[in-house]
Amino acid sequence: MYVAVKGGEAAIANAHRLLADRRRGDRSLPAIGIEQIVEQLALAVDRVMAEASLFDRTLAALAVRQSRGDMIEAIFLLRAYRTTLPRFGYSKPLDTAEMTIERRISATYKDLPGGQLLGPTFDYTHRLLDPSLLQDEAVEAPAQRTAETGRVMRVSEILGEEGLIEADGDMPEDHEIGDLTREPMEFPMTRDLRLQALSRGDEGFLLALGYSTQRGYGRNHPFTGEIRIGEVEVEFDVPELGFAVSLGVIQITECQMVNQFKGSAKAPPQFTRGYGLVFGQSERKAMAMSLVDRALRAEELGEDITAPAQDEEFVISHSDNVQATGFVEHLKLPHYVDFQAELDLVRRMRREFEAARNGGEDMKEAAE
Repeated sequence: MYVAVKGGEAAIANAHRLLADRRRGDRSLPAIGIEQIVEQLALAVDRVMAEASLFDRTLAALAVRQSRGDMIEAIFLLRAYRTTLPRFGYSKPLDTAEMTIERRISATYKDLPGGQLLGPTFDYTHRLLDPSLLQDEAVEAPAQRTAETGRVMRVSEILGEEGLIEADGDMPEDHEIGDLTREPMEFPMTRDLRLQALSRGDEGFLLALGYSTQRGYGRNHPFTGEIRIGEVEVEFDVPELGFAVSLGVIQITECQMVNQFKGSAKAPPQFTRGYGLVFGQSERKAMAMSLVDRALRAEELGEDITAPAQDEEFVISHSDNVQATGFVEHLKLPHYVDFQAELDLVRRMRREFEAARNGGEDMKEAAE
């Protein structure tokens, strides 16, 4: 049994040794490897990459292992590492229409150009524990087909051909894309900065806000226009060369929500968009992000701001789980001086309260 060690640095050093011991666990069991985490806990790795804003599966797996599976701690570790990396510039906008698609579904159209691809998903499982996974049983190879290359049109383009949906959110030509990781936050935000914040925001927080919009706390009536998961090429403009070079491919999840809009003095009735894009296979996060993105466009679309999910400052200021963790967990640190001041204040207030009450009783007795 571990007995708490007193004495500053010695106590901290012993806490570190105990943490390393608990991380390793039973020595009779083989240690889990980084490759195992990457391959078998892929969705955990993808969440860490998405909310740390760093696409590197090996480093994300290392963070998961180092944090003993604490996802927010892993995100914190990877973000801290990210700050040490040099910045060479910004890649060109991703062309997700050219994505090599692994999964693509729509809840608005049954028959899609290119077809619906279910891909790897929990959607059609029975949500029952599978005892066979207690053993390392052989897994049947999946049916595969040759990957289709070339442009795959978006579902929103079908509505766009009839003029039934707003344009795809182009920014003014002179607009400079912001960078939330290098500039302090200021409100109100442009949509590009909001999307950056949402993309690295906490999945659970965004999921709760997205759910709230469906329960009436906001003017959302969403349909999943399209979700697509796959690999897309990242290109970087090199001024010395005069053309873009490929940096490689990354896996992303993209979601477009289609929302009803009754129109305004400036715009006719039409559908509007909510957008989500995150690293890896992070479908629930992309959907929640797109719901919140649409809710945050309330002022832009002339809607009343009546719900938390529509309040930009509330959402963005509280969506970052690393920042939230710092504020909550700092309460574990010594606050002895602050508490003594509070203690003295409460004692003084109690004395004044008792004196006032006793004075009132004396006056009441005198009156009688």
